[in-house]
Amino acid sequence: MSNVTGIVIEALIKSALLAFVLATAFAYLTLAERKIAAFMQVRKGPNRVGPWGLLQPAADGIKLLFKEELVPAGADKVLFFLAPILTMVPAMVIMAVVPIGPDVELFGRVVRLGISDLNVGLLYILSVASVAVYGIVLAGWSSANKYSLMGGLRASAQMISYEIALGLAIIGPILLAGTMSLQGIIAAQQHATWYVVWQPVGALVFFLAGLAEVNRAPFDMPEAEQELTAGYFTEYSGMKFSLFFMGEYIKMMAVSAIAATLFFGGYLGPFVEQMPWLGILYFSAKTAAFLFVMIWLRLTLPRLRYDQLMAFGWKVLLPLSLANVVVTATAIVLGG
Repeated sequence: MSNVTGIVIEALIKSALLAFVLATAFAYLTLAERKIAAFMQVRKGPNRVGPWGLLQPAADGIKLLFKEELVPAGADKVLFFLAPILTMVPAMVIMAVVPIGPDVELFGRVVRLGISDLNVGLLYILSVASVAVYGIVLAGWSSANKYSLMGGLRASAQMISYEIALGLAIIGPILLAGTMSLQGIIAAQQHATWYVVWQPVGALVFFLAGLAEVNRAPFDMPEAEQELTAGYFTEYSGMKFSLFFMGEYIKMMAVSAIAATLFFGGYLGPFVEQMPWLGILYFSAKTAAFLFVMIWLRLTLPRLRYDQLMAFGWKVLLPLSLANVVVTATAIVLGG
């Protein structure tokens, strides 16, 4: 077997494994959110299907699979079918450049625990993340529903407001590490302190902008139930409806994984150099911690008004992220 063939086969296997892990994690993240909500609200939560309700995601999946799929009479059918795919696929492929562990030896060859290590990995992440909003906007427009259209317009305006702050927030780690490769940023933190120590403002801005990027409370205006029924996916049902949810929850995992990589050392932790497989455990724990905070915020904070949401993006997060870039660059220049 040639070296090129081996690389291709390795990439295909890792891609299939990543898709399987993300789909499974999505299913059980929905269960975890319902269990955490039940615990915080002093009630039972899902506990009927399987022991401790562990088979609830499977039951929900089967139910959605067999639900009738309705298409509005006035809908643009091509875009109506395309929109959920455009939302879900970018959420999955964004994880291709995120390293989930150090290199390990497997079957006599060194295997990278990540699909690819691009030297412009962060640029790739921003590019792919900006594509997902097209699915939301097209879903709102193609549904021929005024509430869906308003949800899609809100999503596009929200994305413009928060994507700038999100992009500026990652410049701090890029300046400190001197690379846009996520593997390089982790390596730089291995010989120094986690970047959250030097970039607390950048970490906070990234996390808040990430919440808005994935339409999570208190920034879930595009799907505000009290105002827009369900926003951009009001007219969707069955598996197309589940694809939107899959996209949202996988994007939550992606934002959490990227935040853990940029500011909390990614897979770094005690004894990783001696036992590389421990890196996956540390990476998963850090990502899970961010996911828990996202769920906690949804259960705690009320939804912002739309004008408050836009003002927060332009008047608070954008100036903060700009100031963080200026201060970081100045400190690096003065520090030599």
